[in-house]
Amino acid sequence: VQLQASGGGLVQAGDSLRLSCATSRRTFSSYDVGWFRQAPRKEREFVAAITWSGDRTYVADSVKGRFTISRDNAKNMVYLQMNSLKPEDTAVYFCARGWGISTHEYDYWGQGTQVTVSS
Repeated sequence: VQLQASGGGLVQAGDSLRLSCATSRRTFSSYDVGWFRQAPRKEREFVAAITWSGDRTYVADSVKGRFTISRDNAKNMVYLQMNSLKPEDTAVYFCARGWGISTHEYDYWGQGTQVTVSS
């Protein structure tokens, strides 16, 4: 299983970005998927997760109200819409297969995409 995160970039505080997590696997629609982020010298932290059907989502308190996770199984894509970005959101963002708030609950990880928010 290969997952690929994309959509990162350099933005200013208050801006928005939409990250995408893609896979070529047709079975993607059966996967729960989560987003994590890792800032320099910090541990990887949970951001959001979505079930395979999209009927349940879970968003970390640190980004609740600003970030939204969604998916389009017809396109094998999971999205992370990030609004009202803050400098503390700066990190490498990863998508992975699994469900939960711990990295141990995920088995396949994509390469990350860098998000940098300037003040």
